[in-house]
Amino acid sequence: MAARVVCISRTLGAGGEEVARLVADGLGFRFVDDEIILRAAEVAGVSPETVAQAESTPSLITRIVEGLGKAPLADPGMAVLHPMPTAPSYTKLIENVIRQTAEDGSVVIVAHGASIPLANTAGVLRILVTASPEVRASRVVEAGGGDAKAAKKAVEDSDRERGKFLQRFYGINHEHPTHYDLTINTDNLDAAQASALVVLAARA
Repeated sequence: MAARVVCISRTLGAGGEEVARLVADGLGFRFVDDEIILRAAEVAGVSPETVAQAESTPSLITRIVEGLGKAPLADPGMAVLHPMPTAPSYTKLIENVIRQTAEDGSVVIVAHGASIPLANTAGVLRILVTASPEVRASRVVEAGGGDAKAAKKAVEDSDRERGKFLQRFYGINHEHPTHYDLTINTDNLDAAQASALVVLAARA
């Protein structure tokens, strides 16, 4: 059955966002990334400017969901939750937004660990776009991310924070290939080639 939803997870420097945009174009799907948090922020009464300023920090989602816990949800289909200090509580808020976005169909969802809560959901294709740390660091340098040493640290820090996010939100202590339907290594594939593979899989 052809996929109605494509979830794309990516590591820093792997080119996952470019791949995702090409996949969305190729399938004629909507591209969604920041919208997941922005929709949650809107419910919480957090300004887009505040989100934009905070989104590059590891605490972004924590700040947003803490605000969500204090605000009633406008959508009657989403459970109203009150102030919540623990990760298992506020995770459900982000999951609700992800699930609602997926229910709309014809969408490519990038990041936010969307592949995890949507596992075993009919019509969902889960993709991981990654590459070797060396290649990823070199791409960070090319993108203006400092020298080789700084880029290597950026990749390591990003991987560590990504691991913490998966553990904190979804209880994933170790990410495995089986969390995804397809894992793409972009060491030797460009974005067009990688996206073509995803489009082919989505149409199968």
